[in-house]
Amino acid sequence: MPLKIVSHMQNLLKKSDTFTDKNENIYLHVVLEAIEKIDTEFIKLLISDAKAKEQFFTKVEDVYVLNQNKLIEFFTMNEFSKNSYTSYTNKIGLIKKDSFIKKFDDVVLAWPYKDCILEGGQSRDDERNNEVFYNEILSRDEIDRLFEPKALTNIKRFSVIANAVKQSIPTEIIEDDNLIIKGNNLIALHSLKKKFAGKVKLIYIDPPYNTGNDSFKYNDRFNHSTWLTFMKNRLEVARELLSKDGIITIQCDDNEQAYLKVLMDEVFGSLCFISNSIVIINRGGRDYGGIAKTHEYLLIYSKKQSNELNFIDNKEKKFDYEDDIGGFNLMELRNRNILFNDMNRPNLCYPFYINPKNKDKNSLLEISLEPNEGFVELLPLKSQGIQTVWRWGKEKSFENLNIEIKGKEKADGGFMIVQKYRKTTSRQRSVWDEKSFVNERGTEHIKMLFGNKVFAYPKSEYLIARIIELSTSENDLVMDFHLGSGTTCAVAHKMGRRYIGIEQMDYIEDIAVERMKKVIEGEQGGISNAVNWQGGGSFIYAELKQIDTFQDTEIGKLNANMYYLPVAEIEDAEYGMSKEEIALNKKFYTETGTSGLENE
Repeated sequence: MPLKIVSHMQNLLKKSDTFTDKNENIYLHVVLEAIEKIDTEFIKLLISDAKAKEQFFTKVEDVYVLNQNKLIEFFTMNEFSKNSYTSYTNKIGLIKKDSFIKKFDDVVLAWPYKDCILEGGQSRDDERNNEVFYNEILSRDEIDRLFEPKALTNIKRFSVIANAVKQSIPTEIIEDDNLIIKGNNLIALHSLKKKFAGKVKLIYIDPPYNTGNDSFKYNDRFNHSTWLTFMKNRLEVARELLSKDGIITIQCDDNEQAYLKVLMDEVFGSLCFISNSIVIINRGGRDYGGIAKTHEYLLIYSKKQSNELNFIDNKEKKFDYEDDIGGFNLMELRNRNILFNDMNRPNLCYPFYINPKNKDKNSLLEISLEPNEGFVELLPLKSQGIQTVWRWGKEKSFENLNIEIKGKEKADGGFMIVQKYRKTTSRQRSVWDEKSFVNERGTEHIKMLFGNKVFAYPKSEYLIARIIELSTSENDLVMDFHLGSGTTCAVAHKMGRRYIGIEQMDYIEDIAVERMKKVIEGEQGGISNAVNWQGGGSFIYAELKQIDTFQDTEIGKLNANMYYLPVAEIEDAEYGMSKEEIALNKKFYTETGTSGLENE
């Protein structure tokens, strides 16, 4: 069955004998030649038709400009030259223009269905779907329908009143509310886009890894390509949701890490890459396969190239020394890098004078920048015959003399200048190897909350807390659209961040929502003691409203996600939306002018 736009264009071309034969079959080569030459008859035919004008022309002030590339792509799709949803070949690799290549600089990853939209409509772990792929050009009508903001229903607020969790019906949802939404995550992201675009500081997701045994179960013969399409669709809208200084972190394993890195380079830009960190999630290793696997990956990107991660603050750090100011460790003032030397940094090469007879309680020695009787002159040491230099200039050294820098006697009887290092902060290392990060911690916590293991491989709250600490400050907005057991929202709540969690699996109410009720009640697992969590706060749970309008249509039989109710149709009595829900949806969506309601 041809897609709407294909049928429409076929019928339009049949109006001209130039582009069809006597049996009304389209001369594809004539059409392509007309596009290339910008044939007058062809252009007049297109621009006379409202749908073709909207699809293939761009309005610049009062002038309509033909998009030749879009037209060529449309007419060279296999829908015309035989029934494939995609213009990409049955191969995954790097391409430049139309050829797979090995050595060009400006390359992108290509795969079958890359130019399509895949909803991913699974709602149970044991469900396997034959998914519909909507081509971005051929299926524009279906995609526009899919991405219309969808109505929210079954809306509940959970809050703590008199030390007990209470449920109520909210009259509005404001930006400061914490949200947990049940529904297809791609559709939910597009529904939230206009209200939250540019406002999310951190997105963390732990998507299905495409291992064959996880929740990514689709019955197409391009399983690998399906996963890449699934991720590309979601990453593109995720980028729009990130704030200018936003960070996205994706946890994955070896099954898709290499391709995901290239895909993220394409979506976010290779210059916005921060790290492909290793996180140890099983210190003993999973003892099967050729090598016992102990780790997964954290792919970290920023919205803009200049964005940086926060330092890690170790408030419990123990120092080796202490003075009247506080604790400290020692680091040599000499710059050990011989690339910095007296030839290119002469201002950093000057003598100190050390008094070997005047020691403080830490056995550190008095120093001066002027020669004194009994003081020993000291220049930076030479290394490989090159005169090294200090890290500080003379003026800064003078300001910190005998306060932050002092002398120290070495084991060989020589002397060195040392700086007191007082910082409790440090950069996160690229290998995340803390015992508290392993998955076992997450499993133990889930068992504590629910009495048994109700979720496979939950992440440790300590790991998520580190990701949030690196990327956000208090009251920032955190998003997880593969919410799973709810770890991200639980940690964000305990750390004083706002959050949006999205999950389409049916277990969301039994696991994530119940977990969050325990969190606001003050449960003491995970990071609770570390952040002195005592309970409190609130969150709103809502669902994307499902309907059966399309169940008897060709597309509806294939695709349950067409069952979601567009917010523009919420007042239709057949859908059974209450007056209160209609009012709440209108307020939620129209405050930012989301399309669908503003013309009412």
